[in-house]
Amino acid sequence: MHPVYLDHAATTPMRSEVQEAMAPFLSETFGNPSSLHRWGRKASAALERARDLAAGALEADPGEILFTRGGTESDNLGVLGRCRAISQDGTVPTLAISSVEHHAVFDTARGAESRGELRLVTLPVHTDGTVDLAPLETALRNGPTVVSVMWVNNETGMVLPIPEIGRLVEEHEGTLHTDAVQAVGKIPVSAQLPGISLLTATGHKIYGPRGTGLLFVRDATEIAPLLYGGGQERALRPGTEDVAGAVGFATALRLAVDEQADEAIGLSVLRDAFEGRVLAEITDVRINVGGATRSPSISSLGIGGVDGQLLLNALDMEGIATSGGSACASGSTAGSHVIRALFGSADTMATVRFSLGRHTTESDLVQAAAVLAQVVGRLRAMEKAS
Repeated sequence: MHPVYLDHAATTPMRSEVQEAMAPFLSETFGNPSSLHRWGRKASAALERARDLAAGALEADPGEILFTRGGTESDNLGVLGRCRAISQDGTVPTLAISSVEHHAVFDTARGAESRGELRLVTLPVHTDGTVDLAPLETALRNGPTVVSVMWVNNETGMVLPIPEIGRLVEEHEGTLHTDAVQAVGKIPVSAQLPGISLLTATGHKIYGPRGTGLLFVRDATEIAPLLYGGGQERALRPGTEDVAGAVGFATALRLAVDEQADEAIGLSVLRDAFEGRVLAEITDVRINVGGATRSPSISSLGIGGVDGQLLLNALDMEGIATSGGSACASGSTAGSHVIRALFGSADTMATVRFSLGRHTTESDLVQAAAVLAQVVGRLRAMEKAS
């Protein structure tokens, strides 16, 4: 047996094309884009070419793309930046988020609420992928409202109804931010969908460099900066730009979008076959959000009769790299707020997320299913004997 990496929703290896695109900006073309001499001008030109490339991939205008240091920063800048822009005249905005948001939005929203910066509304999400929009309609009717709903959930792969939400937000002149980190390269994504004013993406989920991200800010959408000290990125994200990172990210983004349709077909076939094997070999297993539209790359399973952390550790010892959900919880073993929101606090099933990538093979998944069955059987026997 060989080690199998099935945690691509956490991070991905950098593509050779991306490394090649970045290489000149890690050596001879090293100038600061803000400098006026030839080294600076070359760096600035490369940065703007990267902006053009990223904008084209998302069907946006180059002037609507802000480069950041990652998805978490983009989420914070989009959500807090928009709320603070609204509050500059003393208005207290409402922020509506789904119950399954990434911590970058979920924790940011709760922190801002605790400081009195906004009123927080949480929109229930159901296992079939539907979102309870009644609280959102009420909020939109009652005053300035910012809405942040992710496009694809990072823990379960559930696709949320962004087109429907976008139309509702646009109708009521609200602001919609969507975290598209797990959507880009997996499903069709366009910044031109009605209602979308702000959109987050990052590089390391699509075979690009870590520490790179962007925030799409629709023209005429006002946001306030979170950081100060420079005029870079329209003075909304000050600090010397990472030219190599931006070039690598834009290259990865263009490739991911161009290859998305073909990749999705292959990944869906592999994922479905894997889940079929698991269901045939293991009892008391649930495909989390199996009735929803899902990302082709994520299989989230609920498994009864085992401890989640022991399960992940045992799989790792057998050479299978998976996770229990978000990799951004810094190794936390606390229960997932996403699973609680979907299945209730009394749910006792262990959650394990298998996330496939462009190099995942059928052989990898046959091995993973067999190892999972062996590990679950062993852990259940140990639990029964204790």
